[in-house]
Amino acid sequence: MNSLIPIIFGLLFMAFGYVFYSKKIAKLWEVKDNTEVPSKTMADGVDYVPAKHWLILFGHHFASIAGAGPILGPVIAAIAWGWGPAFFWIIFGSVLLGGVHDFSALIVSIRRKGHSVGEISEEVLSKDIKIYFSLFLWFALILIVAVFAAVTAKTFISDPHVVIPTFGLIVVAIITGVLIYKLKLNFIISTIIGLAFLVLNLYWGYKMPIILPKTIEIIGINFTSLQVWIMILLVYAYIASILPVNILLQPRDYLSTYILFFILIVGYLGVFISHPTIHTPFFIKFNSSSGLMWPMLFVIIACGAISGFHSLIASGTTSKQITNTKYARRIGYGAMIMEGVLGLLALFAVSAGLKYAQYGHLMKSSGWISTFATGYMEMVKSMFGRNFGYLIAIVAINSFVATTLDSATRINRYITEELFMDLFKKKLNRYISTALVVLIAGVFAFGSWQKIWPVFGAANQLVAALVLLVVSMILIIKKRQYLYTLIPAFFMILTTMFALVLEAFMFFKQGASGIILGVIAIILLILSFIFLIKIIKMLIGGKYGKKRIAPTQG
Repeated sequence: MNSLIPIIFGLLFMAFGYVFYSKKIAKLWEVKDNTEVPSKTMADGVDYVPAKHWLILFGHHFASIAGAGPILGPVIAAIAWGWGPAFFWIIFGSVLLGGVHDFSALIVSIRRKGHSVGEISEEVLSKDIKIYFSLFLWFALILIVAVFAAVTAKTFISDPHVVIPTFGLIVVAIITGVLIYKLKLNFIISTIIGLAFLVLNLYWGYKMPIILPKTIEIIGINFTSLQVWIMILLVYAYIASILPVNILLQPRDYLSTYILFFILIVGYLGVFISHPTIHTPFFIKFNSSSGLMWPMLFVIIACGAISGFHSLIASGTTSKQITNTKYARRIGYGAMIMEGVLGLLALFAVSAGLKYAQYGHLMKSSGWISTFATGYMEMVKSMFGRNFGYLIAIVAINSFVATTLDSATRINRYITEELFMDLFKKKLNRYISTALVVLIAGVFAFGSWQKIWPVFGAANQLVAALVLLVVSMILIIKKRQYLYTLIPAFFMILTTMFALVLEAFMFFKQGASGIILGVIAIILLILSFIFLIKIIKMLIGGKYGKKRIAPTQG
């Protein structure tokens, strides 16, 4: 089958969703032009900082939510169940579930002083629910930090050419941030300077690969090169998550978005020029080596369709930087649609860019990163040749994974501080709380990230379901149409809780090696079950946060 047919249909469907469906959701939340936002009313120079331009904030939000998810998920799902199920989940999920979830979380947080979804659950429901929800979020974010630290470290080993571009981006971002915020240089000129340095980074990386020895001795202990890179990345995450957002986070994510737009434009241009045939079967089988298509497909393809992590970014960092409520739709819903577009590109890079036998071989021998990069390279080789296309794909993946890594660390720092105050009545400073997050995540990162990923996927999607429940409660209280959020909420709850049950059984069957992850799966199930039961009781009894929500809040 010619890949252009489903690609054009998918792009048109998602464009239709943004133009029409997102406006419907915006009317539901009564979004208006309003500059009284937390970034201005609560500015602190560290976390609450108005973005210089909405495009900078779009860049931060998009780069943070993208990460590896919209690429990893489709690459795994297509070879497990076929390209058809993955295709339809990406386009329908991003429009009807993901965009609604992200936009709702952002607008609700903006109207509540930039509070996190955990704090919002207390305001809408109860203190107990907030604590259960925050504990759930804390576990989920620990897994995210661990997974993305390990994934990024592995790319440094598999392709050492990406080390300089990845870390060079950090330096370039700081320079760009200084130009924009400290020296007040023109926004466009600062962007051009930053992009010029990005191009130089690619060149230097191609000429100077950084290769570590297989084992390195540190304070008398031998570490593998993978473990050393993980430690370096966790140190980076620590530093980046305690810096003011306008020093590194805003400009780095903004520049990263240009990398993403580049690979999207070039990738789709390559498809339209070569219009490759799809080699992967439309449907393979319901029960594959990756599990049952339902629920596992909807867990493995997380960020490309819906992701709970997005709500943590929306309410954790984006809501604290937005300068006008009117930008919420283009940033919240729009970035989710762009992520769906990226997911489609990843899907057809491997299912049409590669022969089916080559696809399977690369997945077994080299992993998903190399598989995607090779498929992408095949689609753009007529324009840039083989090596450059491969390098661009790897650099793009790393730039977004690193972004997700430190954004997740920063958000879990907020949650850790909230939990200590709620449970122990003690205030932690950002240095100690970040250290706790990094150290615990490091323990998991030193294990097998492939085993962590399914638990992360299910936990991540369950966060999305619980957030949709919280925003549905707000709509119920405000007597607005709530089915747009409640139906997706219950679909994701059923899907993800079933996935966690299956994964818990699988881990316990593995014996000692799977006990820790099995226990985490059970803990997540218990926390989510308690959360769900408490909400149902409140709905039945009519006892929820009516007095807590002001008439002006949505």
